[in-house]
Amino acid sequence: MRRLIVLLLAATCSFAVTATAKEGDGFQPLFDGKTMEGWSGNPKFWTITDGAITGITTPDSVTEGNTFCVYKDEFEGDFELMFDFRIEGHNSGVQYRSFRLEGAADEWRIGGYQADMDAAKQWAGTLYGEKFRGILAKRGERAVLGEGPAPKKKGALARKVESLGDPEELGKKINDYPEWNTFKVVAKGYHFQHFINGTLMIDCTDNDKENRRNKGLIALQLHQGPPMKVQFKNIKIKQAK
Repeated sequence: MRRLIVLLLAATCSFAVTATAKEGDGFQPLFDGKTMEGWSGNPKFWTITDGAITGITTPDSVTEGNTFCVYKDEFEGDFELMFDFRIEGHNSGVQYRSFRLEGAADEWRIGGYQADMDAAKQWAGTLYGEKFRGILAKRGERAVLGEGPAPKKKGALARKVESLGDPEELGKKINDYPEWNTFKVVAKGYHFQHFINGTLMIDCTDNDKENRRNKGLIALQLHQGPPMKVQFKNIKIKQAK
């Protein structure tokens, strides 16, 4: 009996140390896994299902324009943002350093940097500018914005681009629905990296001084168009000290 008690105490201490280490990794949870506390989205589309923030559209319930579930606080400066996602149909993304659109139909319209994802895995991993200059770095690109050859289209963004990998091969690192994927965004100054399941998908430096941003909102996207379902969980952020 004494030996059993000792073993149980040792196991309890070991668990406590592990839990403390996990809590001490510097990440702040943004989602409690149970409620929408801290988040605001159109309740017609956003709910909590299976311990995840879930956005759904159907043929009978569509969104006119992209709509977002928005976190209450802005974040400024360097950070690492991590979340798990899975998507069934169409396209979605997670906004960061983002802003509310002026004159929009409601409070859930957002623009800014986006960690892109889609069910077909064509765009997943891309850095997209939602209402914010369009495609900034496609999956497999190392891009510098505001530099490089002058774009042919008037008003388009100049980009200097190198390859960091084959986009199709990188896409194979992304799990199909209903499996989950882990997305990590690293923002240091105006240098951004997107990782999915530990694999680097894009590397982008924003030297477009007129438009780049160093603070803003975090938001989850539900895309207009075909019916879709997207889920997010384990959403957390670590800010630079």
